[in-house]
Formats: sequence, C-alpha cells, structure tokens
Amino acid sequence: MAQMQEFAETIGLKCLAWLIGNEDLLPVFMGASGASEADLRHGAGDPAYLGSVLDFVLMDDAWVIAFCDAEGLQYEALRQARAALPGGTEMSWT
Repeated sequence: MAQMQEFAETIGLKCLAWLIGNEDLLPVFMGASGASEADLRHGAGDPAYLGSVLDFVLMDDAWVIAFCDAEGLQYEALRQARAALPGGTEMSWT
C-alpha cells in the first residue's frame, strides 16, 4: 500500500511539473482552480493537492495522452495514481 501511495505521489509531482511547463494549459488550470504560484509550490507536498492536479488533467483525454507520452507512462497509470491519492475513490452512480 505504501508503495502505491509513493507511486501516486510521484506521478502527481511529475504531472504538476508537466503542467507548470505547459504555457498553454497552466493558465487554464490556475483559472479553473483559483491557484496562485504559491499554491503550486505548497501543493507539491500535499497528496490531496496532487490529486486535484490529476483530476484536472484527467478531464481531457488529449491532456492525459500528452502527459503520459511525455513521461513514458501507460495511459491507465494516471487513473491508477489518482485512485491512490486522497479523494480518489471512484464514484458509482448506479
């Protein structure tokens, strides 16, 4: 379990770094989340914040593909990482 948490946090940090380096997508994230630059710095150490970063990227398949391709990850890795972070349990609406 601890290994999965560590894996998920690593993926979240990589995703945050990717997002910060994406000059087109970063303003969208900051606008949608209301995050400041200070929030980005502080959020890097918060598993719940990293989960919110993954939630944002998971909203668009093109973003998932771009991030995973850049990091050499399977596309499913992002969803798996999200599930391991706080608030990541999948909802069943049926």
